[in-house]
Amino acid sequence: MNLTVFGATGGIGREIVRQALGAGHRVTAVVRDPARLGVTGDALEVCRADLTDPKAVRGAVAGRDAVLSGLGARSRKDAGVAARLTRVVLGAMEAEGVRRLVVVSAGPVGPEPEGAKLVDRAARGIVSALLRDVYADLREMEAELARSGTDWTSVRPPRLQNKPLTGTYRTVVGGFPPDGRFIARADVAHAMLAALDDAGTVKQGVGVAY
Repeated sequence: MNLTVFGATGGIGREIVRQALGAGHRVTAVVRDPARLGVTGDALEVCRADLTDPKAVRGAVAGRDAVLSGLGARSRKDAGVAARLTRVVLGAMEAEGVRRLVVVSAGPVGPEPEGAKLVDRAARGIVSALLRDVYADLREMEAELARSGTDWTSVRPPRLQNKPLTGTYRTVVGGFPPDGRFIARADVAHAMLAALDDAGTVKQGVGVAY
């Protein structure tokens, strides 16, 4: 496939680029600073673009089979960036006739797992309160997805770890894995790439965790 990756210099975005190249895809990595990407390959095109520029974003998605986004706030002070930039990406995709989009969100944005233990419900409540601005941003991002004409999937991980790919994570379409507390960024990227060809994830939130 011919893919475009936004947020390609982030922890998940970089893993998406690396794994997509390894799987034989052609990848356009959209970045502000190419020096931060740290990934190379014959099938890689690095596109330096300002995501507030709709024309530049349209050029980055034109003719692609699908788009993956690792865009999101890195801290509370960045809250608002996910919805705002995803809105630009959606507009560009619709203008260029590109339909498939997979984005990263967060576990607490989706429903509470059925049968969740008290300790997990309490932890979820505390984290949601501490990061309420970030999660409000992600909920607005998902609302933008739902209003769009794209075939979107939102992958919702819990607490992220910098560990190697395992491939042993669990996924729940429309929900979240019970007792799922952690997942490596590499496995989130793997789940996002796996969702591309999974029709059952279209217009759905997908919980992922160990």
